[in-house]
Amino acid sequence: MSDPIRVLIVDDHATLRAGFRTILDIQSDITVVGEAATGAEAVAAASALRPDVVTMDVQMPDMDGIEATRRIVAEREVTAAIAIVTTFDRDDYLFAALDAGASGFLLKNGTPEDLLTAVRVLAAGDGMLAPEVTRRVVQRYASTAPQAPSTTRGVALVEPLTDREAEVLALVAEAMSNAEIATRLFIGEATVKTHVSRILQKLGARDRVQAVVLAHRRGLA
Repeated sequence: MSDPIRVLIVDDHATLRAGFRTILDIQSDITVVGEAATGAEAVAAASALRPDVVTMDVQMPDMDGIEATRRIVAEREVTAAIAIVTTFDRDDYLFAALDAGASGFLLKNGTPEDLLTAVRVLAAGDGMLAPEVTRRVVQRYASTAPQAPSTTRGVALVEPLTDREAEVLALVAEAMSNAEIATRLFIGEATVKTHVSRILQKLGARDRVQAVVLAHRRGLA
């Protein structure tokens, strides 16, 4: 049996943190390793506790969740995936969070199942966006003037995407799951996973969400 997913809950409202803890801690495959009420506390806790997933509020005292996300992602020793969980369905929060390195974006009016799914998906190395915002992400980056297609993060791609990888990436950008992509392309799900892994490696992306962002910025999707 694998180790449980370690989660750090970050929110300035104690009641919401308690609610999240109740939802998460009763799961056999998830354990809450800590809580933080401010952005600064979140950065310190992520460094000390090394969680697998951080659920991050946006509006908090002393440092907002976007800046906290940016600082956590910048720490080489911390490999946590960060899910922004906010009350506000605002484009400025959404795109700032993705730019800062968040792997997920959820709304607090979602269901407990949405939170559990997000934690498990992020822990597995994938990204997750609330259905309400997925289309906006694709439209935003599809309309952004592409940067040099041969580089990402200032580093040359290992090699260009193959035709099949580009095809898979386009479907990932439509928020399709591996199973859905496999059905669309008439290939095995394991083959899709291999393609996605190669795409992430070539783009230098941590997960599917960042792969879509980087690909649109560089004219690859």
